[in-house]
Amino acid sequence: MSEETHAPERPATFREVFAEREYRAIFAATVLTWTGDYLAKAAVTLLVYQQSQSVALSAAAFATSYLPWLIGGPLLTTLADRYPYRTVMVICDIIRLPLYAVIAIDGLSTEMILVLLFAATLVSPPSQAARSATLPLILAGDRLVVALGLNASTGQAAQVVGYLVGAGIALYSPTLALLINAGTFGLSALIIWFGVRHRPAAVADGGRRHLLRETAAGFQLVFGTPVLRAIAIMVFCAMLFAIVPEGLAAAWATTFASEGADRSATQALIMIAAPAGFILGGLLIGRAVRPDRRRALVRVFAVLAPLALVPTLLNPSPLLVALLAAVAGFSVAGLLPVTNGLFVQALPHGYRARAFGVMNTGVQVMQGGAVLITGVLAERFPIPRVVGLWSVAGVLLMLLLAIRWPRSERFDAAIARAQERSASPPQVVPERAGG
Repeated sequence: MSEETHAPERPATFREVFAEREYRAIFAATVLTWTGDYLAKAAVTLLVYQQSQSVALSAAAFATSYLPWLIGGPLLTTLADRYPYRTVMVICDIIRLPLYAVIAIDGLSTEMILVLLFAATLVSPPSQAARSATLPLILAGDRLVVALGLNASTGQAAQVVGYLVGAGIALYSPTLALLINAGTFGLSALIIWFGVRHRPAAVADGGRRHLLRETAAGFQLVFGTPVLRAIAIMVFCAMLFAIVPEGLAAAWATTFASEGADRSATQALIMIAAPAGFILGGLLIGRAVRPDRRRALVRVFAVLAPLALVPTLLNPSPLLVALLAAVAGFSVAGLLPVTNGLFVQALPHGYRARAFGVMNTGVQVMQGGAVLITGVLAERFPIPRVVGLWSVAGVLLMLLLAIRWPRSERFDAAIARAQERSASPPQVVPERAGG
């Protein structure tokens, strides 16, 4: 692992993070594929709707990208620890390139498009897990935390740009948008292959067990280790709130339209507010706040994320709703990079990819569940009341988690133990006959 080149009492700089050649390669490849993915989502959604004239099928096309995480995210990400991370990233990109190119073929049925889209997104979990697990091998200490914050903010920006550009290109030619996405995966594979150093697999052949057992070991590590469990619960619960305005934006905009507001502009304003706040928070907090202060502010941001949305009880204007959502997004940006950094540093080498799968699957489930539950409630009650009371309950929940949040010394001890465990030779666990 790279040595720190900055004083521990000040935050790492973006220059120090980008000084690492391998990180530059991973960052460039990630930006390419993220932007292409969101561009493709906009294109496929429009393409399916144009062919089927079905809102349900169009929504299914959009939701397909989340299915691999919900169906087999932890199991698929376990594969990333079995093979060299660079190889996993490159192969996943190469698999997706022709699949998206085939989707672009004119005349495919809607059903075939959905099948190919599912197959293409099925390799996303191991690819993302391999990239996440590579970062701690490239960057150390606060440079890793700053890089994670930068990646998260960039992901939000890629979402906004990808949707806007994708919608524009798709109106002209969905096929062109899909071919551009396919090209991003080819370019990403080249960047990773030539820009990232080859490393042996995290789990050697002699240490492998049944895939299900290795996946279960990831769950056991995350939820059986007090510090990791605290991080997982904090992150999962934080995901329950900032996503709600975005998920209810279409219905909320319809409500405001009855009062004279422009429906499409209001929906767009509410949907981009939280990502915009996240981008701003990630960049400002990651660069301007000292590492020790960031750790201390975890409790504050955890409570502020739902607290920011409590004033929606008063049925504010669309602009104020967007501002409140932006504050919630800003708060999540102050929370996630710090907890993510602590999490990956407290993981021993060989478990990072599958632990990433556990976390990301949990995040997807919590976000989807929050939107689903609040959406059902909003069928019977006014949206401002639903969002406001949901956030009040969130404040109470996050206050409880903040009180129980471990002290900084416990995180330091867990990180030290993980480093010692990573430095020791892996134990070979013999496979039982027929296992």
